Amino acid sequence: MSAAPKVAALRGGNVTLAAAADAYLATPRTANPNTHRAYASAVDRVITRLGRDRPLAEVADAEIGTALAELWGASAPATWNRNRAAITSWLLWCQAKKHWAAPSVPAEAERRKESADETRAVAKTAIHRLLSRRDIPLRERALWRMLYETAARAAEILALNVEDLDLEHRRAPVRSKGGAIEWVFWETGTAHLLPRLLRLPDGSTRARGPLFLSERRPVPARHPAPADICPHTGRARLGYDRARVLLDKYAGLDLHQLRHSAATHLGEAEVPLQLIMGKTRHKNPRTAMRYVKPGPEAIAKVTEHLAPPRRRH
Repeated sequence: MSAAPKVAALRGGNVTLAAAADAYLATPRTANPNTHRAYASAVDRVITRLGRDRPLAEVADAEIGTALAELWGASAPATWNRNRAAITSWLLWCQAKKHWAAPSVPAEAERRKESADETRAVAKTAIHRLLSRRDIPLRERALWRMLYETAARAAEILALNVEDLDLEHRRAPVRSKGGAIEWVFWETGTAHLLPRLLRLPDGSTRARGPLFLSERRPVPARHPAPADICPHTGRARLGYDRARVLLDKYAGLDLHQLRHSAATHLGEAEVPLQLIMGKTRHKNPRTAMRYVKPGPEAIAKVTEHLAPPRRRH
């Protein structure tokens, strides 16, 4: 064998973008289903835009930056940072672990500063007004109410399957950031909406597959995993980015604000920190305290104690 083919093999000159993506997504670092789903979505969209069958070694840094800008340049900083991190992790793995010639995320596509407003709590009255609006589709009302009542992370709830639900006890198991299986619980609002969400046009009920579905069947280029396709309708699992866009469209809110608001409202109700940690599944009290800050309504109520004593008539 000549030297040139050896160098090409070492540098991965014949590895396509699709093959590099598949190899990376099969690694233990994306074993968590939530992580895998988020990373697969970001990587798949980038390689589809660049050309799935293009050799990895032929893609320039600037092309990666252009793809990121076209896909998420107008998105919120948190969305940009999340997808940028997925692409960065993939490309670094190709370079460091496989020693393939691969592009890098260019310096100009830098991480963006996230606004504190993206995690601010929303008043309880505003949450209930939002969840009672009749102009909002059933799927969104069910998702938002479930996020609020469970105080769970959006990725965890979007990863739920119908067969995961314990409707009788109003609970479901989710896989946490660390990979552990934990339980989330909901209340009557979610309990009333879930049967309607699961009902099919012919009157039957979905028995398995993703709980929250996209509006239409996936296009062939997306090829989602079989576990992310509803066996009853052929529709794909609702993605994080689409869910984020819809909440912003209807209410100008970020998905994390529902979890943050739930924790804040529990704190305002004087629920002990240990129970709030149990509900949100935070392990560190200092971390949980970041989310348990009194809102304007609670502060206004406390201010009443500073008023002068009322005169007796």
